[in-house]
Amino acid sequence: MKPVIVDAARTSFGKRDGWVSGLHAAELLGLAQRGVLDRLDLDPSLVEQAVGGCVTPIGEQFGNITRTAWMHAGLPSHTGASTIDAQCSTALQSVLLVAGQIALGTLEVGLACGVELMSRVPLTAKVGTGAGTPRPETWSVDMPDQYTAADRIARHRGFTREELDQFGLRSQQRARAAWDNGWFDRQIIPVAIPGDGLGTRVTQDQGLRETSMEALARLRPTIDGGLHTAGTSSQVSDGASAAVLMSENKARDLGVRPRARLLAQCVIGGDTEFMLDGPVAAAHTLFERTGMTVADVDLFEVNEAFAAVPMSFAQVHKVDPEVLNVGGGAIALGHPAGATGIRLLATAIDELERRDKEIAMIAICASAATTCVILERM
Repeated sequence: MKPVIVDAARTSFGKRDGWVSGLHAAELLGLAQRGVLDRLDLDPSLVEQAVGGCVTPIGEQFGNITRTAWMHAGLPSHTGASTIDAQCSTALQSVLLVAGQIALGTLEVGLACGVELMSRVPLTAKVGTGAGTPRPETWSVDMPDQYTAADRIARHRGFTREELDQFGLRSQQRARAAWDNGWFDRQIIPVAIPGDGLGTRVTQDQGLRETSMEALARLRPTIDGGLHTAGTSSQVSDGASAAVLMSENKARDLGVRPRARLLAQCVIGGDTEFMLDGPVAAAHTLFERTGMTVADVDLFEVNEAFAAVPMSFAQVHKVDPEVLNVGGGAIALGHPAGATGIRLLATAIDELERRDKEIAMIAICASAATTCVILERM
């Protein structure tokens, strides 16, 4: 069977301790799960399996948060559920897993999703008392922390602090323009602010900031002697996202119009020295598999974990800045790690439709790995 994406949506992304931080993670993810189904007016009982992602499954995000959220939202108990941790590519990887099961004929309707409430459950090594550490004492692989890796990429590609700041400013400016022009409106599932007593609903991302090159230049580097700052790094955020996939035949039977399909996909391991530079190699892999080139792709969404990541991608593949992250990215919009992959997916689909274009590439680094897809609008 041929899998198709019939919708992709998300909650607004709140900043650290911001608008949506008062919600439990299961509440927030359940709002995304139910919200995307309600948008389609789709009977939830048709969903055979939900696959969701969460990068830090401890505390309130512990266990099968996909199932916890699904049940809390009052959705049917017969739906199977799985939760994965594929680092920052988690939500996008959940889409690929659902699509793969549809392609195998295992199911006809599935839901992919992801959540991260980073205000309440910060990213951590998940170390418990007496549980040991993630890496053995004999570990010898050069795998730096993300801040060091981002600066390594910047220096390797010859990017200056000023160039990184220019990219950070552009992300904010593009995100502001996108919101002002309503480009993100379609992908948002409103969330009521808990406890405000007014019934206020959040419908816009909270991480947008008024800034300038002068203001960015005054920010301290994230590490001593570094190049990146808070103005050129993805934000600590809270948010959830969800996408519905079906077999093409099932969508036809239900009268649901597919919005996109996956033309190609890969998950690769990256160079551990640079850790976050995997999108460069992942794109090479898909271009080789498909015979496509950069010229065949109308839009690129490369997650802005740090400014150097999409900048490196654009430099190596000679991508026109005018088709890269056209509505800004995680530097401005935020990066709830378990949810961002579907945010990229929803943005690519919306923008292809808005521009009446056909092909998008999405790439998201995930520690020393990368998930990359080529998407075709239908």
